[in-house]
Amino acid sequence: MGKEALKLIIEPRASSLLAAVSKLLTEQDIKAYLVGGFVRDVLLKRETADIDIALAADALEVAPKVADALGGRFVLLDKENKICRIVIADGKAPGGRWQLDLSTLQGDIESDLSRRDFTIDAIAVDLAELKSADAPLIDPFKGRSDLKQRVIRAVSEAAFQSDAVRLLRAVRLAAELGFSLDRQTESLIQDNCHLIAGVAGERIREEVLRLLAVPEPQRYLTYIDELGLVTAIIPELAQARGVEQPREHFWNVFDHSLQTVIAVDFLLRQGSWKHANDKVLAVAPWSKVLSRHFAQAVSGGSTRRSLLKLAALLHDVAKPQTKAIGEDGRTHFLGHAKLGAATAVAILERLRFSGKEIKLVELMVNYHLRPGQLSQGELPSHRAIYRYFRDTADAGIDTLFLSLADHLATRGPNLDLAGWQEHTKMVEYVLAQHFEQEKRVVPPKLVDGHDLIRIFGLKPGPRIGEALEAVREAQASGEVATREEAITYVRDRLATKAV
Repeated sequence: MGKEALKLIIEPRASSLLAAVSKLLTEQDIKAYLVGGFVRDVLLKRETADIDIALAADALEVAPKVADALGGRFVLLDKENKICRIVIADGKAPGGRWQLDLSTLQGDIESDLSRRDFTIDAIAVDLAELKSADAPLIDPFKGRSDLKQRVIRAVSEAAFQSDAVRLLRAVRLAAELGFSLDRQTESLIQDNCHLIAGVAGERIREEVLRLLAVPEPQRYLTYIDELGLVTAIIPELAQARGVEQPREHFWNVFDHSLQTVIAVDFLLRQGSWKHANDKVLAVAPWSKVLSRHFAQAVSGGSTRRSLLKLAALLHDVAKPQTKAIGEDGRTHFLGHAKLGAATAVAILERLRFSGKEIKLVELMVNYHLRPGQLSQGELPSHRAIYRYFRDTADAGIDTLFLSLADHLATRGPNLDLAGWQEHTKMVEYVLAQHFEQEKRVVPPKLVDGHDLIRIFGLKPGPRIGEALEAVREAQASGEVATREEAITYVRDRLATKAV
């Protein structure tokens, strides 16, 4: 059966919780096993708050009672396969909560393990035996050996056909753990990569976000493509493969998109860029404020950093459809940003990203060329900066960094340091002015619509909105600072019929 006696070193808070769960299940005469990722992470000495338990009973009947007894929240995950979750808030737990996933055994524990994804996740421990000095590992597929060798190996040749999300999970686990896939598992993924198209969008989203959270994307991004998964997940990118670009571009559209993702992590101080030296990063803007900005959570597992990387992957998705040769003989991609934004929306809707996530990526893709248009050889004006942040809304800072990553991934090893310094100087200036404008415009509101109706006799309608926006712009650029100046400003514009 493959049992190995081993003392599992479980940290005290998790051990206490498991003892409570074991007691509840023992009282109901229910056999239970610790399985999957929790056992793997304990063996690897990795901190985790996600606990998988397999029950020799109907998990959907048992879990609500356990949740009530532990003060947790019951979540149904899969009614057909009888899988559910208990979430227990605990400020002392990693991430501030414990997450217990309860599944229903189909047959005995050995047959249950035979249906799991990878050998390192097909290890179990009898929950009731945890309190003993040596808890025997149930390890029929030699997962313990693969952990020591740092290898991801499919339990069976049918593993990916049984659940195609495992195709992506295999690479994600390898990236997170610093493991490699064994040759046979690589071949199985390549042979079955097309099956990922049939996986529910929300499940792909979860795996994609976890992959994007892993630093150093150069370690896995091109590898995922070699396995056939990038275009299997996002077929819209397939058209970009091999599409040549103007001579300033070192890579074709597809490879440029992958390199832009890698450049993002480099600029966010999360990864390296083999085509640049320390001088390149030294002039790129960075601060504690920016670090906090990109660490902000957006929605259900995503951060600004991960969504910036996703926008980097998709920013040129519409270049193949818009490619044309102009009268000057140069290649153009007119309108690719706007069309790309619409394409990105369709892709993320299919993958069940939230509305907030989709809007952020849409704005970044739509305006990724805008930073380069802010000025022509000179630093942009206050008004240009205000209008940029007005139009890019919540994605203004993120889009500036996308433009920087785009620059690096355009030139690659042919990067001109002087041109790069000019770009970073502009971005640094725009950021500094933006933070100053925020202080001037937020919070003081100098006039409102009621003032314009009362003072100037304006009727409710578009003119009032235009006048208020003009005041905000003038306030941000430092032209007006008081209520009296704002009223005079509106009066002058009305006199010239500017609003």
